[in-house]
Amino acid sequence: MTLAFAKPADSAIPIHVVDKDGLDDALAGLTAAQQNWASAQGFSAALGQVVQLPDDQGGIAQVLVGYGTAAKRARGRFHMGAVAAKLPHGVYTIAGGLTGAALEEAALAWLLAGYSFDRYAGPAKPIAELIAPKGIDAGRIEIIATGEALTRDLINTPASDMGPDELEDAARSLAHAHGAKMHVITGDDLIPSNFPMIHAVGRASDRVPRLIDMRWGDTGPQLTLVGKGVCFDTGGLNIKPGSSMGLMKKDMGGAATVMGLAHMIMGLRLPLRLRVLIPAVENSISGNAFRPQDILTSRKGLTVEINNTDAEGRLVLADALTLSDEDDPALVISMATLTGAARVAVGPDLAPFYTDDDGHAAAIAMAAAKVADPVWRMPFHEPYEAMIEPGIADLDNAPSGGFAGSITAALFLRRFVESPYMHFDIYGWQPSARPSRPKGGVGMGARAVLEALPQLLKL
Repeated sequence: MTLAFAKPADSAIPIHVVDKDGLDDALAGLTAAQQNWASAQGFSAALGQVVQLPDDQGGIAQVLVGYGTAAKRARGRFHMGAVAAKLPHGVYTIAGGLTGAALEEAALAWLLAGYSFDRYAGPAKPIAELIAPKGIDAGRIEIIATGEALTRDLINTPASDMGPDELEDAARSLAHAHGAKMHVITGDDLIPSNFPMIHAVGRASDRVPRLIDMRWGDTGPQLTLVGKGVCFDTGGLNIKPGSSMGLMKKDMGGAATVMGLAHMIMGLRLPLRLRVLIPAVENSISGNAFRPQDILTSRKGLTVEINNTDAEGRLVLADALTLSDEDDPALVISMATLTGAARVAVGPDLAPFYTDDDGHAAAIAMAAAKVADPVWRMPFHEPYEAMIEPGIADLDNAPSGGFAGSITAALFLRRFVESPYMHFDIYGWQPSARPSRPKGGVGMGARAVLEALPQLLKL
């Protein structure tokens, strides 16, 4: 879905955002009747508090929104998204109280609050509309919000309607919208094309595996995005219990996130060459499924002992990462819903990321704080390399013991990349509704990467 600001209107209702320190000044600027009304409503500028001040005809003259204290605001984000959901339908404008990055976050929060996944249940009730605030790049924010909506739509779609073929269709639509080129290698053609691990993981499904390869741009440094596209994960022969399989429609969240990020990059016409690689498979169970103790030979030539068929995402990513390296990109970024260990470490709200480059890490961290897209750096801890070396093959796809699962998965992936590399082990799911983030699929890390790209690629 497209998320956009309202067209300017003379009848737009002004919103005044008031923090605790500015409460007295804000009340002093009201008429006596309005002061009495605000007092009667108990307005104290508490975070998220909303008071509608009436006009002489019983309509809304203006809205006061509490912005609380800096300490309270730091315990959450997208606070204006909650405000958008509380107001009656109409057209509003932010008339005061926010500037700079805070105003940009508020505008984005308002647009994202308008997101709903209505493919199966019908359209949701529309929320209040916002005119783009003065002083922001409205077009940029609309592109970012629409990219996030694309990610959410893809993750939220159940596997019955989002298999490898439908994921390819979504990528083709994205490529067509931006004039990008697409090349797809499908099914048994993966074998002579030397993508053996993508084929091995996906061959048990009648929805054939594929490698999606999208290119855009003719000049500038090359950025290659690699997204895990496991459209459903049964766990394979190491079948998941039902409680763990329930959310596996989101196991293509990495692919969905890089596609949303690609929309942002192409929509903003950034001066770079973009490549998007998505190994799209369904990890199913049948007589030809790959097995525990199989040894697979990757595109890179490294052999991998399979000690758990439920650790399949790193296998398909490995072949795609090897391909990504072959045309010498300036930076490779992979995104994947890869490990439960990452969720145990940082929970559902943080996107852990790995890089060997301290400058890249600093750029991502600063960008993430600026755009309210929280991340946390994790280490490529060299002493754990021995944990992914089984002895019978070059690599082990699922080291025993259960320790450092996210780190060992990241170390596994790093073996297949020589170019500058960054990996995000994301969750891709909002477990309970928060401002501007309904329960369901959600993008993680994409806006931080977008904001950091000028530093990462010296644009």
